[in-house]
Amino acid sequence: MTILSTGARTAPAHRERSRGARARGLLVNLAVGLTMLAALGFLLPSLMGLQRYVIMGGSMEGTYDLGSVVFSEVVPVEDLEVGDTITYVPPAESGIDTLVTHRIVEIDGDEFRTQGDANADVDPWTFQLTAATQPRVVAHVPYVGFAFMALADRGTRMALIGLPAALIALWSLVELVRALRPQRDRRDDDAVPAVAPALAPEVADERVPVPA
Repeated sequence: MTILSTGARTAPAHRERSRGARARGLLVNLAVGLTMLAALGFLLPSLMGLQRYVIMGGSMEGTYDLGSVVFSEVVPVEDLEVGDTITYVPPAESGIDTLVTHRIVEIDGDEFRTQGDANADVDPWTFQLTAATQPRVVAHVPYVGFAFMALADRGTRMALIGLPAALIALWSLVELVRALRPQRDRRDDDAVPAVAPALAPEVADERVPVPA
């Protein structure tokens, strides 16, 4: 008697595929979640009306370390006080043409003087703020700025955006292939043990001679 059984062999395969599907789903969900979290962190300050600046120097070390992100609210210039930290472009005679984030140490009419918290001396210039408003630092997050520095590189930015997108596309393709798999394969996977009918024993045809 021959016994044909496919169910015992396919059960582990079903479990393996289920584990693989769960792992793929978890990976995709993780990638999507991280992407959404990064997007939220990037957009939320702007939605709250805050401006964002990355500290790329050491003049404010101890208060805002290198790589920190400072968040500034726009306030009227007349509301600025000694002790406020502002982000501005120094006057042309300073020789500096990039933004600096320093603390106001002196206000004389419409003339301002600043100093970096880590600097021994005040900045060797005074300046006027010609606009009606000025960004004033209200909060900061340490070290997050390194991520923004990395995102400034196009290759890094494409990798961080492209990897989650590629994972989602791959997972979608796998699920599509599984959905379009021939029904015959599914029947094979779900087959139950089949038992071949027992063969009846052969009986010898014996003829006994009858005497004449």
